[in-house]
Amino acid sequence: MSENKNIRIKDIAEMAGVSVGTVDRVIHKRGKVAEEVRKKVEDVIQSTGYKPNLLARTLGSKKAVHLALLIPNPQQDEYWALAESGVAHSLDEWSQYGLEITPHFFDLYDSKSFAVCAQNVLSSQPDGVIVAPIFHHESLNLFATLKTQKTPYVLFNTNIPEAQPLSFIGQDLYQSGKVGGELLSLSHSDKKGIAVFHIHESVDNSVHLKAKEMGLRDQLGSAYDISSHDLNHVNSSELNQIVSQILQAPDLGGVFVSTSQGTNLIAALMEKHGHTDIKLVGYDLLADNLRYLEQGVINFLINQNPKRMTQVGISHLTNHLLFHKELPREELFPLEIISKQNVASYLNSRIH
Repeated sequence: MSENKNIRIKDIAEMAGVSVGTVDRVIHKRGKVAEEVRKKVEDVIQSTGYKPNLLARTLGSKKAVHLALLIPNPQQDEYWALAESGVAHSLDEWSQYGLEITPHFFDLYDSKSFAVCAQNVLSSQPDGVIVAPIFHHESLNLFATLKTQKTPYVLFNTNIPEAQPLSFIGQDLYQSGKVGGELLSLSHSDKKGIAVFHIHESVDNSVHLKAKEMGLRDQLGSAYDISSHDLNHVNSSELNQIVSQILQAPDLGGVFVSTSQGTNLIAALMEKHGHTDIKLVGYDLLADNLRYLEQGVINFLINQNPKRMTQVGISHLTNHLLFHKELPREELFPLEIISKQNVASYLNSRIH
């Protein structure tokens, strides 16, 4: 028995002086086994380093793994459409295991919609949940119930450490904000005004937006005059009016936008009102963002890679449920800085 990888259940049974059925019950923790017999089998397993064939066991069980995906409606924001696009890849990757994923879409701008969808997730009794918890307070209620039900869950996009998920997939958003501040400081402009825009998401209930702004403020320090603008419940006309006034500030040298869709909305207004000389840093490779990057209206985009976040979240949770793999507490993605000069090579690569 020198080759541990060749040890079979039959060998364990012979070494422990028990039947194959008894060994099977001990390994799979089912049925009744006398305590002294269980200990004898477990001692043999430990001494031989025996590992069960998880793949064969999983394929033989014929039990599908059912995951629930809770994200904003992809029709409302291209960022979340990119996130949802990772589902098809994951279903193909895990097809031989019978993986099932049920998406639950909530209104990006309505925390009550999140609460309703969260209840639907709980009612469906999934084996595990992947969630983008953009509404902080409502998410905590969901996590409390999932813990009670002993349903494993992973977070992506927004980290809420007190939720104690199995894993978080995304970026260090505080550090992301610091990168944004560093990029704006590269212009070496005499104008020290920086405008931070949070568009169509509530800062008070969004820890990810707060983290980005805090990072930017800590990076730039007191040498800059930083103003923050939470433009959550405004229509397009109001947005135009408010932003146009802010852009007219004579000392404004840079703009930081914390959301993906908000980035191209601000870029459009900067172009419309003739303020493309102001440096603009925003987020993600949405089609309109890429267009404004090519035109030079946007100077830098920090790519968060939402498609890959979804794929990694599904992979982690599936590995945990099928093979009992221990997950990393955090899987932090690199802070990818995309400019007009490197965007083509990035898009033509396989990285994204």
